[in-house]
Amino acid sequence: MKKTLAEILAQMNEEQYRLTVGKNTDHPLQDAFDKKRVVHPSVQGRPLSEEERQVAWQNTMHTELIKVEKRTAYIHIPFCSHLCLYCGFFQNYSNEERETLYVDCLIKELSMSANDCYLKNGFIHAVFIGGGTPSALSSYNVTRVLQAIQMYLPLANDCEITLEARIHDLVKEKMDAWFAGGVNRVSVGVQSFLTNLRKSMGRLDDYETVVARLKELAAYEQASIIIDLIYGLPGQTVEDLLFDLQTVDSLPIDGMDLYQLNLFDVSPLKKAIDAGNLPPAATTAEQAQMFAVANTWLKERAYKQLSNCHWAKGIRERNMYNLLTKSGAEVFAFGSGAGGNIGAYSIFLERNLKSYIEHIQAGKKPLMFMAKKSAKQELHNDMLRQLESGYFNLEFLAAKYGEHIRELEYLLEIWQRHGLVNKGKVLSRLTEAGQFWHINIAQSLLECTEALLEGRLKTQVQAIAAQG
Repeated sequence: MKKTLAEILAQMNEEQYRLTVGKNTDHPLQDAFDKKRVVHPSVQGRPLSEEERQVAWQNTMHTELIKVEKRTAYIHIPFCSHLCLYCGFFQNYSNEERETLYVDCLIKELSMSANDCYLKNGFIHAVFIGGGTPSALSSYNVTRVLQAIQMYLPLANDCEITLEARIHDLVKEKMDAWFAGGVNRVSVGVQSFLTNLRKSMGRLDDYETVVARLKELAAYEQASIIIDLIYGLPGQTVEDLLFDLQTVDSLPIDGMDLYQLNLFDVSPLKKAIDAGNLPPAATTAEQAQMFAVANTWLKERAYKQLSNCHWAKGIRERNMYNLLTKSGAEVFAFGSGAGGNIGAYSIFLERNLKSYIEHIQAGKKPLMFMAKKSAKQELHNDMLRQLESGYFNLEFLAAKYGEHIRELEYLLEIWQRHGLVNKGKVLSRLTEAGQFWHINIAQSLLECTEALLEGRLKTQVQAIAAQG
């Protein structure tokens, strides 16, 4: 006989219980949980051996597409001109000769799948060119990549094509190439407009340059312009964040991502702080204050919240790629270090550049990892999709996956008492505090769901340094 969620929670020790459920406090925004968490995929699936991967890939790609849904593609450009301290995605320094060889291989990889019926018989509704720093590509090479995307991928008429960029690369020659090649959404890593904060994080350009180049980008009127901002940076104040938001409001920008800084123990940024080269990053309580101030400021100015951390300023921004991928849509992955999922499998491509090139030259998909998805993956995708949009629909999930899901009602009732959710007749909506802690909430819901299905609870924590 399966245990109820109440019974499962009752068997936890105090530390495990507080990690999962949090605590009842007068200040849930600041301290509903003792620790920040990251989402760990609790449904791992069955990893395939190196021999099995190529066979499974070919069998999938030659399968007739039965159910046509919105799908995406991710193109990875694994080069940066320099390392930013807060970044966890650095792979290789830019090099013109290496870049050209890589683009040769990337184009070949795209062409290798172009005639496979699983790809060509359904539309791609969003393409994301990420990195690394895709904008670091020369105009010659980015033109080649964009032409290959148009040639080899079955793009929908309204396909969202996003290119990640840095301010330093917003120059006429490159922007001309992007828009001539079909880019209709540019995501620019600003992080902060303030010169001192930017320089401390390894960004190259000052406030005046950032503003001027964003205006030049928007003047093309060819794309939705999105920027990334981070709050909680070393030395950053609430007033600094408000200055950044006011700057956004004054510019022809269509939307923005507003991210909490996660300061991991092994990061270059943590090392710089520990060495005394930078002031401490914001504590979780300080980040919570920043989040609340930003949340209020944006709502008062009618910004539309598309997810817990993404805001649209006007009608042009759709955020289609991110919303589709977070709902479990198929992602066709191309390029060294790219990850995705197709059919019954999740995949990750060779991160090592030499190995990636060798696979492509041999005519093989450069699969570093491939796993058969768990039968529970769709349930987890639906849960994460809902939470990313700030709500939880237990009625929908119970109708789709079985009445045992209703056991999660017990956890939602606790979180309502803790000030993290507001339970309605159909939806439980995250409060402001719930939005700030939505990663913790998501991980706890996934773990509790797994415990209900399997009869055991496993909690996971990844060390994030800025906790106190």
